[in-house]
Amino acid sequence: MHFGAVRKGPHNHIVDVDGISVGNAEDIAARTGVTVVLPEARAVAACDVRGGGPGTRETDALDPVCLVDAVDAVVLSGGSSWGLEAGSGVAAWLGARGRGFRVGGSPVVSPIVPGAILFDLANGGDKDWGEEPPYRALGRAACEKAGMDLALGNAGAGLGATAGKYKGGLGSASAITGSGLTVASLMAANPFGAVVMPGSASFWAAPYELEEEFGGRGWPSPLQAFAALDPMAGSKADIEPGSNTTIGIVATNADLTPVEARRVAIMAQDGLARAVRPVHAPVDGDTIFVLATGAVPLGPDMRYRAVTGIGALAADCVARAIARGVYEAETLGSAISWRERHGS
Repeated sequence: MHFGAVRKGPHNHIVDVDGISVGNAEDIAARTGVTVVLPEARAVAACDVRGGGPGTRETDALDPVCLVDAVDAVVLSGGSSWGLEAGSGVAAWLGARGRGFRVGGSPVVSPIVPGAILFDLANGGDKDWGEEPPYRALGRAACEKAGMDLALGNAGAGLGATAGKYKGGLGSASAITGSGLTVASLMAANPFGAVVMPGSASFWAAPYELEEEFGGRGWPSPLQAFAALDPMAGSKADIEPGSNTTIGIVATNADLTPVEARRVAIMAQDGLARAVRPVHAPVDGDTIFVLATGAVPLGPDMRYRAVTGIGALAADCVARAIARGVYEAETLGSAISWRERHGS
């Protein structure tokens, strides 16, 4: 398969993949939120976890050797372990509408809702929720809002995120090939590592930027010697287990098998390495899901070539989405945005 020229989608967002909708819900007082990605029909899915401190739901079910080969939604949430409850709210919403995995003649479905969480508990919001954390309700609210939600930055799971020394956020990016394949990513950027090159306004992901989607600053010239750069420069000052994480979703309209989707998820993780330094640390929970709607057949011959290209584009979109999440974020409390420090 020849991919041809690659361009941004009309929205430069994961919703550029037909059949994919997004819903965001926030608790402003608590400085936290939830993002739900809903495929119109059950989608083939896979997952790859690289961080040393992950918080996830239903990821074992996505192993290609397991029974379930498609999912009903994917959830990204703030709230650390509390946020895993957002998936229960989404599952309840789906189940009430008859959407889920059905075994035999059972009248009851079982919604398959994998998800991942990031840590935003120390961002100054009101977390005094006692025995009623907001995440189940936020998950349902995000489902109710699902559609062409293009909000980025301080939206959904990105509301309370921080990225190195900057305010983090929700970012997205898409790529459409000349052959009609679409690949897109939606990322909640909350890494321990730096997204911006220390001593500059330049994003580490700058070489992958399309049409100044995150400011068009490029890399500084001349480039400094990266090998001599302190690997912790520009990262979060305090290392706390589980206090970080970049989580996200890659979607494509290709008819990937579960095994192929898993390979794309693995390749997509390279996008984190292009956008964050250091990455996949013991204190991160870096997790990427892949959804394949199957609208575009890859054909039986040399599918590995198409899967390789999709994986490469997925990594590019992940890097771009992370930078966009930080670029679009707004200052919240003590977390200062890129725009406030460097202008638009």
